[in-house]
Amino acid sequence: MAKEKEVGISARSTLWYLVFVGFAVNYMIRINTNITIVAMIKQSETEFVGEVKVDYACYAPIGNGSEALTTQTEGSSLLRSRESRVISPEQLLLTLFNLDPQKEGFDWNDYQQGLILGAFYWLHWITQIPGGILARRYGTKLVFGASNVIGCWMCFLMPIAAYWDYRVLVVLRVLQGLICGLAWPAMHHMAGQWIPPNERSKFVTAYLGSSVGVALNFPLFGFIISWTSWEYVYHFCGIFGTVWYVAWLYFVYDSPAEHPRIHANERKYIESSLGITAQSAARREQQQQEQGTPWRKIILSRAMWMTIIAQWGGIWGLFTLMTQAPTYFNNVHGWNIEMTGLLSGIPHLCRMLFAYVFSIVGDHLLKHELMSRTGVRKMGGTLCCVVNGIFVFILASSGCNSLMATIFLTLATTVHGAVSTGPLANLVDMSPRYAGILLGFSGMITVVPGFVSPIIVGMLGNHTVEQWRIIFLITSGTLIICGLLYMAFADSTLQPWNSCEDLSSVHDDELKGLKISPLNATFPEKQEADDQKEDDSAALRLSSV
Repeated sequence: MAKEKEVGISARSTLWYLVFVGFAVNYMIRINTNITIVAMIKQSETEFVGEVKVDYACYAPIGNGSEALTTQTEGSSLLRSRESRVISPEQLLLTLFNLDPQKEGFDWNDYQQGLILGAFYWLHWITQIPGGILARRYGTKLVFGASNVIGCWMCFLMPIAAYWDYRVLVVLRVLQGLICGLAWPAMHHMAGQWIPPNERSKFVTAYLGSSVGVALNFPLFGFIISWTSWEYVYHFCGIFGTVWYVAWLYFVYDSPAEHPRIHANERKYIESSLGITAQSAARREQQQQEQGTPWRKIILSRAMWMTIIAQWGGIWGLFTLMTQAPTYFNNVHGWNIEMTGLLSGIPHLCRMLFAYVFSIVGDHLLKHELMSRTGVRKMGGTLCCVVNGIFVFILASSGCNSLMATIFLTLATTVHGAVSTGPLANLVDMSPRYAGILLGFSGMITVVPGFVSPIIVGMLGNHTVEQWRIIFLITSGTLIICGLLYMAFADSTLQPWNSCEDLSSVHDDELKGLKISPLNATFPEKQEADDQKEDDSAALRLSSV
């Protein structure tokens, strides 16, 4: 195998950075409405004490009289303000045509807000499998790039759609979710075209851009709303996505052979490294065509459904907290928009770090054979579901204690990172051969909580402490029940329906690979097969981070 000579910034490094930002853009699109809706709607039923207006559930005056109340409000700056410091183009347009600029906010009830927040996921599941198929046919550069940039361009239409009718906004969000769903499954195809087997585990860390995007964009959007108006969040998304897309078009190509500026040494290194992989892939594809996909056995597999149940519970908890955190902090604890964004973003940064640390722990346990593979996966499922559910239960009991609520919401989101070493990695364990199919199949089912949860929140209401207690108790119950089922019945052993001779000893090979067997230096094909299995596992795990 050829060795690469250092030639400055490689095309692969440039690809990593743009993929990382691309995943951040993809999540930027899906979460922007979660925080803008706080500033878009009319304030809830208000209570007047003297001259001071109070509009959050846990308001408690420090002393008696309006003087004390006014001092508290001005000093802590907790109450949200709907005063726009910079008028938006949409408001200017409405004023020009003598239309209502809705300066007091939109009169959307809780159910309508739930529809808007969940609409992104209504059809998101449909494009989970087609994304990979389209990438193989037309290239990841087109599919991944167009999926993100079209979603960003649609952000430009969001403000005027909101002023027109909330149902128009819902339609746009549905279309956004449908289009953006193509991005994730498309990326794995590009890794196979560009990244040598021994580098793919490092390359798929670019998927972490999604969590970093959530952690950074929530606070950023909060400050944008505070200093301008909520419309500029969508303008920022559209502009930033366009800038990223221009760089994507210029620097990214579907293969080294198509790249006009790649150094000859790097291209030679990549192509020589992937030569054996292409032969191995062709051999595996031929075997797969001869045997076909055992759909019936997959659908009837208990191990498969236990994994789906665990992911269902984990995603219900994650999406509920991610989608509703800005509204919760604002409506219950009265934090201003900047603090709401910051408190909503920090948990996802903690989740990313926890996922990384726990994956090291899990690999260590497997490497030294300190715990069985099923035991490691069950431990991950216990953390991301059962322990998560316990934290959410405490959150439900936090009442008006804002410090307690912040701590346990952060802890609940953080421990979900264990899913990368638990239920999600189980998909590769059960069947390395059909791991991609299992991921697509489970993704189509487990995305459902993304739109069911906001609808339930909308039906229950999101203004009082008691309403949020019920919401969090439902979430806690779902997490704990799903986690207990996974603990009792999960199985990460190779399933009989995998039935592929060249992968029959996958678990033994992976353990040998973790121990860096000297045989790998003598037989590069074996090293490459081990690398490929590790890469698939890493890609699946990081796709949830």
